[in-house]
Amino acid sequence: MMKNLIIAFLVILTSFQVKAKIKLPALFSDNMMLQQQSNAPIWGWADKNQNVKITTSWDAKTYDVKADKNGKWKLALQTPVAGGPYEISVSDAAETKSIKNILIGEVWLCSGQSNMEMPLKGFPGQLVRDGNEAVVHSRNKNIRFITVPRATVLTPNEDFQGQWFEAAPQNTANLSATAWYFGSLLQEVLDVPVGLIVVSYGGSSMEAWMNQEMLKDFAAAKIPTKKEDLAKDPNRVATTLFNGMLSPVIGYGIKGCIWYQGESNYERAAQYAALTKKMVSSWRTLWGQGDFPFYNCQIAPFNYAQFHPKDYKEEYNSAYLREAQLKASKEISNSAMAVLMDVGEENNIHPDNKKAGGNRLGYLALTKTYGMTGFEFESPEFSAMEIKGSVVTVAFDKAPNGVTSYGKEVTGFEIAGENKVFYPAKAELRRKSVLLSSPQVEKPVAVRYLFKDYAEAQIFSTGGLPLSSFRTDSW
Repeated sequence: MMKNLIIAFLVILTSFQVKAKIKLPALFSDNMMLQQQSNAPIWGWADKNQNVKITTSWDAKTYDVKADKNGKWKLALQTPVAGGPYEISVSDAAETKSIKNILIGEVWLCSGQSNMEMPLKGFPGQLVRDGNEAVVHSRNKNIRFITVPRATVLTPNEDFQGQWFEAAPQNTANLSATAWYFGSLLQEVLDVPVGLIVVSYGGSSMEAWMNQEMLKDFAAAKIPTKKEDLAKDPNRVATTLFNGMLSPVIGYGIKGCIWYQGESNYERAAQYAALTKKMVSSWRTLWGQGDFPFYNCQIAPFNYAQFHPKDYKEEYNSAYLREAQLKASKEISNSAMAVLMDVGEENNIHPDNKKAGGNRLGYLALTKTYGMTGFEFESPEFSAMEIKGSVVTVAFDKAPNGVTSYGKEVTGFEIAGENKVFYPAKAELRRKSVLLSSPQVEKPVAVRYLFKDYAEAQIFSTGGLPLSSFRTDSW
C-alpha cells in the first residue's frame, strides 16, 4: 500500500514539473540575434497563470510577465546598440532557463522560393558560383542565422525544429546563398552583427505565403480544408507555408525583409502586383513593427516556354511577371527591387550567380535603410519616350553617371506602329537615352526592351547595374 502511495505521489509530482516547465521557441535559443535599439519581442510558454521573470544581462533589468490561461506569455525587451555577447534568463517558480551567446545587431527576414532557398553548396547537380570559396571563408562570429525547415500545414504552427548558428564552414554550406551574400555585405560595411532568419521553400507560390484573410479578394486562390488538398504540390497551395513556416516567426524583432520569389507565379502575372502589395501590407500589420523595408529580387530571364511544349501562351511570357514585380516595388512604400537581367540562364531556373542578387539587395539596404551614399545602388529605369517622325528617343533615370552597353551593339529593342507589330530597332545609345528606329516602322508608337522569357542584359548603369526589361504599351 505504501509503495503504491509513493508511486502515485511521484507521478503527480512529475506531471506537475512537466506541466510547469518553461518552454521557449526555437527562435529564442543560444547564439540568437536581437534587433538593436528596439523593443524586441520575446515569448514562450509556462504553466497557465504562472508568473515569469526575464532578466537581460546587458542592463541587468528584470521584466515580469504573467502567462495567460493557455500558458502563453509575451513581452518586449529594450535592446541597446549593437554588441554582445549577452545572456537572457527566463524563470518561473520551478526553474530557470538561460539563453547564451546572444548578439545585438541587425536582423533580416529572408524569404521566397528556390532561388532564396538555394544554399551555398548548391542543389544536387546545380552549383552556386564560387559558393565553395564563400563557405571556406565564412567563419564570422558576428553573423548568425537560423533556417526554418520546410512545413506545409492547414493550421498555423507556433514553433519549429531549428537552432541559431554562428557562421562557420561547418554550417554555412547549408545556408541560403542569397541571404549569405546579403548578410555578409551588411556585416562588413556596417561593422555590426547581422542576423538572418531564412524562411523559404523551393517551388512555392506567393499565395502559399499568405493566409486566408489576405486572399479573400483573390477568387482564384483555393483555400485548403483537409489533408487531401495538400496531396499534390503543397508548397503551391494557398496558406500552407504561411501556416507551416512563417507563423512561428511572425512578430520577431527584425529590421526588414528580403524576398526572392515569382518563378512559380509566372503563369499568373496579371495578379502578381496586387498579391505582392497585399502580402507585404499584411505581413507588416501582423509584425506590428511599422512599414519595415521590403526589398525583392526580380526573377532572372529563363526559357519558361520549355514548360509548355504544346500549350504555350503569350501570357506565360515571364517578362510580364518581371513587369509586375517592378510595378509592385514602385507602389509599395519603403520597397525597392534588385534587377537580375544579367544573371539569367536559358535552361537553368536557378542562376549560379547568387552573389549578384545578394549584393544588390545589400546595396538597397545600405542606402535606403542605413543612409549610406557614394555608390550606385539601383538599376536604371525607363522614364520617358519622345517620338519625332520615325525616330523614338527613350530616356532613362536612376543612372547618375549615364548608361553603357560596354561597347557592344544594342539589339534588344523593338518598336511598333499602330498595327501593333513589333520589329527589331536600330539603337544609338547616348549618355542617358537611346535613339531607336526601324525601316519597317514609319510612325512608331510603342517600344519594348528585352520583353521576352529569356534575354541577356545589354544596357547597364556605369555602376554595372542592368536595365530591367520594359514596354511602353499595354497591348
